[in-house]
Order: sequence, then C-alpha cells, then structure tokens
Amino acid sequence: MTKEKTNENRITEGIIWQQLLLFFFPILFGTFFQQLYNAADAMIVGRFVGKEALSAVGGSTSMLTQLIVGFFVGLSSGASVIVSQYYGAKRPEMVGYAVHTALMFSILSGIVIMAAGIILAPAMLAAMGTPEDVQGLSVIYLRIYFLGIIANLVYNMGAAILRAVGDSKRPLYFLAASCLTNIALDILLVVVCRLGVVGAALATILSQLLSAVLVAVCLIRTRDMHRLVLKELRLDGRMLRRIIRIGLPAGMQSVMYGLSNVIIQAGINSLGTNSVAAWAAYSKLDSVFWMMINAFGISVTTFVGQNYGAGKMERVHRGVRTCMAMTVVASLGMSVLIYRFGVYGYELFTTDQDVITIGIA
Repeated sequence: MTKEKTNENRITEGIIWQQLLLFFFPILFGTFFQQLYNAADAMIVGRFVGKEALSAVGGSTSMLTQLIVGFFVGLSSGASVIVSQYYGAKRPEMVGYAVHTALMFSILSGIVIMAAGIILAPAMLAAMGTPEDVQGLSVIYLRIYFLGIIANLVYNMGAAILRAVGDSKRPLYFLAASCLTNIALDILLVVVCRLGVVGAALATILSQLLSAVLVAVCLIRTRDMHRLVLKELRLDGRMLRRIIRIGLPAGMQSVMYGLSNVIIQAGINSLGTNSVAAWAAYSKLDSVFWMMINAFGISVTTFVGQNYGAGKMERVHRGVRTCMAMTVVASLGMSVLIYRFGVYGYELFTTDQDVITIGIA
C-alpha cells in the first residue's frame, strides 16, 4: 500500500478532529513559510537598507502581489476540490485530466500575468498613490517579482494537488527549503553584495523557482493517480470549466479582501513614508492571523472533497461542524496573543523610532 493510499484511507475513515489537525498543522507551518518570503525581504531591507526600501518591499508592492497571487490561489482551490473528489472516488483517469489541465492553466496564466505586470507596474503603483521617494524602488521590485510569477503559480497549483490527495507534508518541506534559501539569498544579495531592493526581489523569485521545481519533481515521480506526465500537459476544456466554476468564487473572495487592503494602502500612502513603513510591518503581523484561518479552510476543503467523492455525506457534515468549532476557538486565542504581544513585532522590521512610534499608536 502506498503512502498516498494510506493518507486517503485516514481522511475518509479516521477520527475527524484528529485528521483535521493532522492536516491543519503542516498547512499552517507551510503558510507561515510562505508569508516569511516577503517578511524576510522586509526585515532585511528595513534593517540594512532603510525605511524607503522597507516601504518599497512591504507597502504597495506587497498588496498588489497578494491581490494577484491570492486570486490565483483561490482559483487553484477549484482544482483541489476536483482532484480530491475524483481521488476519493478512485477515478484515476479523471484525476489525470484535472492535474494536467490545472498545471497547464497555471503556466499560461503565469505568462499573461508576467507580461501584464511588467508593463503595468508603474501605472498600478501610481494609482495607489505610492510616495515619490519610494516609487522607483517599488517599480523595480514589482517588475522583478513578476518575472518569477510563473514559478509561484506552478508551486501553488502543484501544492494544491498534493494536498487534495492528502499529502500536506511535502508542500511544507518544499516551502521550508525555499524559505531558508530566500533568507540566505537575502543576506547574500542585500547585506553582502549590497544590491538593495533588487537583491531582495532576486532572492524571492529564485527561491520560488526552487519550490516550483521541487513540487514538479514530486508530481512526476509519484506512482499514484495524480502523477504528472509532462507530454500530457494540455488544457481540457470541460475540466477547465469545472475548475474555474468551483474556484472562481474563492478567487473573487480573495480579490475582495485584497482590494480592501489596496484601498487602505492607497490611503496610507498619502500619509508619507514613515506611515507606509509602519503599515508594512503591521501587515506582516496581521498575516499571522489570516494564515491560520487559511490553513483551516484548506484542511476542510480536502476533507470534504475526498469524503464527498467517497459518498460519505454524514462524515462531510460532521467534518464541517467540527472544523468551524476549531476555527472559532483558535481565532479567539490568536486574537488575544496578537493584541497582547503584537506591538513588539515592529522592532523586527526596523530600528527607526518614528516608524515604531507610528505603528504602536
């Protein structure tokens, strides 16, 4: 019996709250490492380059990249649902169609977003009222980031497929390796080579490329029904419509949240560089709360998908109720911790006392 098959049996047959937690924690830690990408850039450039660089890396550029990537991650949930249902129903041919269509879609979407992002970066930043002393650095960072967007989307889609079949650990391992690589490259390129914002952006896209390669190799080498065969990469029209129909609402939900942050960021930009830097640091602390909610969401999505595919509807309903209760308890606990200790996090990002004072206020 393969490891993948064992995971499937646990999800459809094991104790519900235990299986949700076993799935939740690897996703939570994985999301933490994903958030650490930009946070590491912000911390290092903020402390070793200056508040302008911190504003460029963690201000408007961060909100724009979260908006775009968040929409695609929402779409990828459609692929996750489809794969988990067919996997739970033991239909390998349909799993194959979904895997290859989803990954091809991520590659093509990445090409389009890369081109549009590079061209429109100055206009998007100007529309958000990015301060003039930060505008140039922000354009540079955003354009380099978009150069590596394909790898980002491929990783997210590949990780969604792995989680859909019950494998939440390997995406965590890949993200951990990629995040550590990002930090090492940040230190090398920003601190040692003194490349500033350019170094931070290069460190990010190179580490994201590593995570994309790792997840692709994992899918290619597996012997289970979600195996990736490169020559079979193509768009299946019917499967793509199913993926988009399910994933679009989640993508639009992410867009609504992202747009609200963009609007807030535009207002913060009008207050000057110190306020932008303080908000950039705060957004990293706030993301800790949301990554926990996201981990619960991914956990219950896979749980429901596989049990729905296996025809176990009572288990689906019980799983949803259990996950909702766990989410409420965890959210209350996290809110207390952030309220009590969150103010100390500003010192991780900057030594500028004006920025720290604004952030605490």
